[in-house]
Amino acid sequence: MKLFVDRIEGTPKHVRFEASADWWSDRVANEAAAFDMVGPPVFELDVHSMGRDVLVSGHFEAEVEATCSRCLERYRQPLRDDYRLVLEPAEGVEMPDPESVEALARDGVCLGEELEVGWYQGKELHLDRFFDEVITLALPLVPLCREDCPGLCPVCGANRSTETCDCNPTLPESPFAALAALRSTGGDGENGEN
Repeated sequence: MKLFVDRIEGTPKHVRFEASADWWSDRVANEAAAFDMVGPPVFELDVHSMGRDVLVSGHFEAEVEATCSRCLERYRQPLRDDYRLVLEPAEGVEMPDPESVEALARDGVCLGEELEVGWYQGKELHLDRFFDEVITLALPLVPLCREDCPGLCPVCGANRSTETCDCNPTLPESPFAALAALRSTGGDGENGEN
């Protein structure tokens, strides 16, 4: 997705960007590799200038397929999030690191530490890396097919969402029961000697 600086006006212009089918797989980061994009993400954005600054705001919608972290079943999850980005001209600004200088040269855009601000230079602004970040931040940290997913049986491994089992897992009376067992056997690191 790219914007042409000389076409950005003071009045907001609405732009709809539907990424290609392989856009996500070409761009996915390691931490997001567990998510498969079901269809291409769609970005709705309003773009306008404020003096020499460029304001981009809008929302995106997508659907991903993931593995539930409790029951290990594949499921689909819709994603939707709003975003806002203010870009200032980069002239006279010292970039914080070499990666920022490289991004500015390659994309015409360098994002700041806060995702909502950055700098631009040149006549073309490539926003793909910004959209990568927007999607990555919208992905769940712990994928769950549903909030109350009971997960797998710790004894037999049955998926408790779809199967029943007769296992009766015994839970310790206290989370510190393992420590108490170590203490009673003299496992204090000094072979039980005081």
